[in-house]
Amino acid sequence: MTAITAGLVRELREATGAGMMDCKKALTENNGDMEAATDWLRVKGLSKAAKKSDRAAVDGLVAVKVDGMKGSVLEVNAETDFVARNESFQEFVSTLASLTLTSGADVAELNDQQYPGVNRSVAEELADKIATIGENMNIRRSKILEVADGVVVSYMHNPVVDGLGKIGVLIALESKGEKEALASLGKQLCMHVAAADPVPAAISEAELDPAIIEKERTILLEQARESGRPEEIIEKMVEGRLAKFKKELCLMDQVFVVDGETKISDVLSKSSKDLGQEVTLKAFARFQLGEGMEKKEDDFAAEVAAMAS
Repeated sequence: MTAITAGLVRELREATGAGMMDCKKALTENNGDMEAATDWLRVKGLSKAAKKSDRAAVDGLVAVKVDGMKGSVLEVNAETDFVARNESFQEFVSTLASLTLTSGADVAELNDQQYPGVNRSVAEELADKIATIGENMNIRRSKILEVADGVVVSYMHNPVVDGLGKIGVLIALESKGEKEALASLGKQLCMHVAAADPVPAAISEAELDPAIIEKERTILLEQARESGRPEEIIEKMVEGRLAKFKKELCLMDQVFVVDGETKISDVLSKSSKDLGQEVTLKAFARFQLGEGMEKKEDDFAAEVAAMAS
């Protein structure tokens, strides 16, 4: 059986908002499996929506870069926020974002690229930065959006410097409409994606990951069965809640944060009419620093003592 450590309990508590003893019981019931314990807490009604981003506590920077009708978003991790404020590190991350526009989004291919101004690869330059700055670093992920005709717009929430920060967003709008108006719309949509809660997982329901839907269905079924209602009533309850869940995750069905009342799909329809050209939201990308990554260990001694008492 997996040992239920204080660190596991703390991580689950911070991810779910559940009580410490409930988290310990959830981990015990699920043999230390963090994901299963999270689901267990949700079924018991002891957890709010468990977002992976809430469990993130890594540092570094997210970068966004746009060149013409192509844009990139990239995440590079480091151990502390101190490094994120380092000008050499900032320049490195910004340069990598530019390189992805030609190398592509694959990190392995990016590592093999020649780093500008030096006779070494990106991977070798990264190793040099690690040795010079004194912290471990990792090029974690990148994504590229491109349109044949239209705009790709970037947005950095609370930038540390231009194009660098902790939440970066790209929006790709396909249209023959006037580019300045499209760019203005794209910027507002970027701000929506950065601020939206829940964070959109897809443009439309057809693009949602079936595994996400099936997992939610299982959780909702177990929650409903806890009520003791008849199975036929449970099925109707679950389908209604699942439909709401899917709409919440679809960008086109979300309410525009800019005005608080118009659906994104209606915003695009209105823009198409105003511009006299069809405006299509082709793709979007949102990188939040450290989302989905585990937190570092902290001193948890006082709560370990409380838990043991």
